[in-house]
Amino acid sequence: MNQGTKGDNRMKLSESVKPISYFKAHAARIIKDLSENNPVMVITQNGEATAVVQDIRTYEKIQESLALLKILARSRKNLQNGNIRSAEEILKDLEDKIRRDL
Repeated sequence: MNQGTKGDNRMKLSESVKPISYFKAHAARIIKDLSENNPVMVITQNGEATAVVQDIRTYEKIQESLALLKILARSRKNLQNGNIRSAEEILKDLEDKIRRDL
C-alpha cells in the first residue's frame, strides 16, 4: 500500500478507487483497511464513481465540521441582518433570569 505524505498512512484518494466487484469480493479486508490505513474509498459502478465508503472516525469528524460550519454560517447571517446583542445585554438577561428562578 502506498503512503501519502510522510508520517501519513492514508492512501491518496486516486489510489483508493475500486470497482464494486472488488468491494463485494473483499469487503472484510476493505473495512479493516478503512479503520487502519485509508479512511476513504470510492466505489465505481460501470466505470463511474457511485459511492464513498469511509471509516466511522472520518465520518464523525466530517459531521462535527459540518455542524461547526452551520453555526458559523448562521452567526454570519445574524450579524449581517443586525440580529446581535452585546455581551453586557446577554449577561444582564442571564443575571435577571437567575434571580427570577431563585
